[in-house]
Amino acid sequence: MEQKQYLEIGKITNVHGLHGEVKVIPWCDSAAFLCSFDTLYLDKAGRKPVNVLRARIQKNMVILELEGIGTREQAEAMRGQVLYMDRDEVELDEGCYFIQDLIGLEVRDADTGRIYGTIRDVLETGANDVYAIWNADEKKEYLVPAIPDVVDETNIAEGFMTIRPLKGLFDDAD
Repeated sequence: MEQKQYLEIGKITNVHGLHGEVKVIPWCDSAAFLCSFDTLYLDKAGRKPVNVLRARIQKNMVILELEGIGTREQAEAMRGQVLYMDRDEVELDEGCYFIQDLIGLEVRDADTGRIYGTIRDVLETGANDVYAIWNADEKKEYLVPAIPDVVDETNIAEGFMTIRPLKGLFDDAD
């Protein structure tokens, strides 16, 4: 399974102040994670890098000062712009994955090999993530907790995840 090199990390939603700062809603685990980058990208191919001169957190948003954006008008023109990060600039802890790499994985039973469907979304609930698994044959979505008791193996390279579902989770599918 081919991985995207540049991943969406947030979206510019507004301007902040008079000197070209922008407000960004983070599309990552935390606002602090977004603040850790010196360079972000304005396109998903990584051809338009922009240097981050300053980043700070305000409530759940990030305020960025970007190189080349020095006026409110320039910042206003950036509204709606999606920002990307280069995956090579991040070292994930073992057992941690980018959500975009999980979406599309085929989900199989670790013991029987039964195919439950594919991950089409990852819901962040607070206590633990939940995988939304779409079964196209049944035209049904199943919600599976992303916990060690359930997830047996995640193989991004080969495009699958194996699980041992909690009792009753897929019973109505049999």
